[in-house]
This record gives sequence, C-alpha cells and structure tokens, in this order.
Amino acid sequence: MEESKRLRLKLTTATEVRRALTRVSNMVLNGELDPKRANAIILACNAILSSIRTDEQGKKMSELEELLAELKRTKNVL
Repeated sequence: MEESKRLRLKLTTATEVRRALTRVSNMVLNGELDPKRANAIILACNAILSSIRTDEQGKKMSELEELLAELKRTKNVL
C-alpha cells in the first residue's frame, strides 16, 4: 500500500469494528496491506471492541440500577 494513501476505518460500534476487520482481512488477502500493519490494526480493533463492550455493560448496569431503585420506591409506597 502506498504511503500517500490513508485508510480510514469507522470504529465506534461493534458492527463497524467487525466491518473494519473484514476489510483489513480482505486487504491482506489481496496483497493491498502488509500483514504486520494489519496485525497492528487488528490489535487496535480488539482494544476498541473491548472498550465498546465495557461501555455497553456499564449502560446496562445503570439501567438495571435505576429499575431496581424504582421497584424499591414503589414497594415503599405500597
């Protein structure tokens, strides 16, 4: 791959990370991307994916805590 070409990948959701990994894999298979560079991208994608999952779990935990608090308030009113 030429140095002047820039590869831009959207990596804000798990779906975008999956698409990026597919794209990178295809580029390696087609000889468009050096495997060493692809490995670095894959490592970054894995770190980003882990971060996305952690954020999603945190949001779910917050929602469950809110529901539990609401149930406790409702129970105290009755």
